[in-house]
Amino acid sequence: MAEFSPYPQTPLQVEWNVDDGSTSTLEVRYENEGWTAQGTLGSERAQFVIRLSATLVVQQFMLFRDMDEPDLWLGRDRSGRWGEVNGAHRPDLDGCSDIELRMNPFAASATMKRLPLHDSHAASLTVASVDVETLQVVPRQRRFARLSARRWRYTSAYQAREVEANLDDFGLVVDEPGGFSRRAPGTPAS
Repeated sequence: MAEFSPYPQTPLQVEWNVDDGSTSTLEVRYENEGWTAQGTLGSERAQFVIRLSATLVVQQFMLFRDMDEPDLWLGRDRSGRWGEVNGAHRPDLDGCSDIELRMNPFAASATMKRLPLHDSHAASLTVASVDVETLQVVPRQRRFARLSARRWRYTSAYQAREVEANLDDFGLVVDEPGGFSRRAPGTPAS
């Protein structure tokens, strides 16, 4: 089974070059007995915040496009029921285990880090797929397969097909051919 290093207690910052010429960012930090991941979504020019439990289970998701208040705010309770900030239950999302974002590979990374798979094993999950432009959130079936300790095959939200990607020691995508490539710290955007 893959053993990734835990995220550090100090903020972890990562940037990716996106194949469309934009840049996506991520900061992961430990707070309130869980993890908060926030970042940007490439050319979508949106920002997201995902609050996860200590075991990387999604608890809350917020999307900011052009306002100080979230354009979209979803929460998931301990029983797996999803709802909107106004309390409206989203039964169509119940059973979804994770969030899927098109312009940032963090959500897929968190899923792979959490899955207890051995080499050559796979799992299919239902994820809540977010369309940043329309704010539509729909359940989608996604497959994750561990090829080796740091190489995985999964359904890419960016490319809408299965891709193979390398992960780093923290379980974050290093590169997704045709989608993302990690920027070295201090490297100007392409």
